[in-house]
Amino acid sequence: MNIAHDPWVWIGGLLTICIFSFLYKDNPFYKFAEHLFVGVANGYFLTFTVHRVLIPNLFTPLFREGRLFFILPLMVGMLYVMRFIPRVSWLVRIPIAITIGYYTGLVIPATVQADIIRQIQGTILTQQNFVAWNAGSAGIIWQAILFIGVVCTLSYFYFSREHKGVLGVTSRIGIIFIMIGFGAAFGYTVMARVSLLIGRFQFIIGPWLGIID
Repeated sequence: MNIAHDPWVWIGGLLTICIFSFLYKDNPFYKFAEHLFVGVANGYFLTFTVHRVLIPNLFTPLFREGRLFFILPLMVGMLYVMRFIPRVSWLVRIPIAITIGYYTGLVIPATVQADIIRQIQGTILTQQNFVAWNAGSAGIIWQAILFIGVVCTLSYFYFSREHKGVLGVTSRIGIIFIMIGFGAAFGYTVMARVSLLIGRFQFIIGPWLGIID
């Protein structure tokens, strides 16, 4: 066993044990590690925002390049501080409204393009789907499953008619495909969390305790 002598490795190992102590019960060690993580994360986010966002995108163009137009976004951003002044706290709604409106207008076209148009193209028009028809019986089967899944899933969200008869059958089949999709997404999330857990165990028995190389 080759125990690490680097103090930062010891700090990381002890904080990991503090986090794992929550598996027993809530305790001061866990609270300390949790608060430390939140504080460090906020400090890093603040520093990153100042040096990677505000300085290159606002302060440098305004104060070094003399682009006076940037006074306007600076004034709008300063309105966030008005939240701490009760008499004029309503002014914070202005930058919030601008931010929400801007990012909504930015995200909606991108979402429609990526999650709707591209999905439709991927289901009907892409070369991959045409190749699948010529890939033998297995390709035809999977292509049929894809087509049935898309149609039945869309029929589940058709609420202009009561789900009876053929529409009732297709909507119930659509529920199955929806649950499969949710299950796959949840499984991916669980795998990601398990991967983080394995990484922490590897850190403890590897760089910290030196049990494995």
